[in-house]
Amino acid sequence: MGEIRRGPRERMVFSAAQLIRRDGVAATGMREVAAHAGAPRGSLQHYFPGGKEQLVNEAVDWAGRYAGKRITRFLAGLERPTPSGLFTAMVAQWTDEYTADGFQAGCPVAAATAECASAGGSTRAAAAAAFTAWRTPLAEALTSMGVPAARAASLATLMISTLEGAILMARAEHDVGPLTTAVRELSPLLDAAAAPAP
Repeated sequence: MGEIRRGPRERMVFSAAQLIRRDGVAATGMREVAAHAGAPRGSLQHYFPGGKEQLVNEAVDWAGRYAGKRITRFLAGLERPTPSGLFTAMVAQWTDEYTADGFQAGCPVAAATAECASAGGSTRAAAAAAFTAWRTPLAEALTSMGVPAARAASLATLMISTLEGAILMARAEHDVGPLTTAVRELSPLLDAAAAPAP
C-alpha cells in the first residue's frame, strides 16, 4: 500500500500523534516532533502559533478522525458485516500491531486524556471530541447492521471503552490476552443486540 503524501503541517500532526501514543503528552516535545516529521524546527511556530497545546490538540483530533474512518474500512473488509465482526476487526488492528512490533504504543487520544483531563482546558475538550468522532460512525455502523438506534450509541461507547481498557491491560501485561478476551466476551452481547425481536 502506497504511503499518502503529506505536507509539512500534516506530517507534524501525524508525528505528534505517533509520539504521543508511544511516549505520552508530557514527554513529547516540539523538537522531537519536528525531527520525527523531518521538518525544520522553525516551521512549528509558523504552523502552530498556539505552541505545543495546539499541536497536541490537532494530533488528538487527527487520531479521532482516523479511528472513525477506520470503521468504514473495517466494514468493507467483512464478507457478512456483524457487530461482533466489526469489533473483532477493531481489536485485530491492535493485536496485529502488538504481535509484530511489541507493546510500546497505545491510543494517542487515551494518552492525552490520561495526562490532560484533570487540567481541563482545550486538550480535554479535544479528546472528548475525538472520542465522539470515533463513536458516531461506529454507532451508525451498528445501526446499519440492525442494532436499534436507541441502543447503538450505548454499544459504541461500550465497544470503545472495552477496547481502550484492553489496550491498557495488554500493554501493562505485554500480552494480547486482554484483547482476545474482550472479543470473546463482548461478541455475543453485540450480536444479540442486532438480532431481530422474536
